[in-house]
Amino acid sequence: MGLVVNFVAFQLGWFSSVIGGAQGLPWVGPLAVFVIVTIHLANAPEKDKEFFLILSCGLIGAVFDSLLVASGWVTYPSGMFTDMTAPYWIIAMWVLFGTTLNVSMRWLKRRWLVAAAVGLIAGPLSYIAGQKLGGIVFVEQTNALVALGVGWGLMMPALMRLSDHFDGYESALRKKSAEAAS
Repeated sequence: MGLVVNFVAFQLGWFSSVIGGAQGLPWVGPLAVFVIVTIHLANAPEKDKEFFLILSCGLIGAVFDSLLVASGWVTYPSGMFTDMTAPYWIIAMWVLFGTTLNVSMRWLKRRWLVAAAVGLIAGPLSYIAGQKLGGIVFVEQTNALVALGVGWGLMMPALMRLSDHFDGYESALRKKSAEAAS
């Protein structure tokens, strides 16, 4: 899967999830994510590695966003399993995010400080964008944004490290490099 296709697919899934959640149609995003992940995995040379990475991102995200909800700092208009857990469309977005780590976010690999800075800034900005679209409500905005910045600042390098171990696209890139060199 090409870099641009991966980036565009992520954006489509992100907007589908946030707008679906905001409009009381929380199933729209996960449906789009299912299609995107299916295509992503179909193109991965090492599907098992990529699947494990994507699943891990979903689990990590479910815990992280559920902690934000349980703290009372954020809430969502739809798709909540309970009052103390993240909505299923947010968890689907974490799964979707996992599809970017070995493709469009590959440039962050082994750049731990850059990954941390990207997480620190882009993580909260993504949630602010979600708020402006009506997908999330900041109950305690300052606490939520600090937690998002710190959390994403720590998680991005960790997720990039995880993607090093579970890189379902690396063998294809090595093969392309070898073909280009010969």
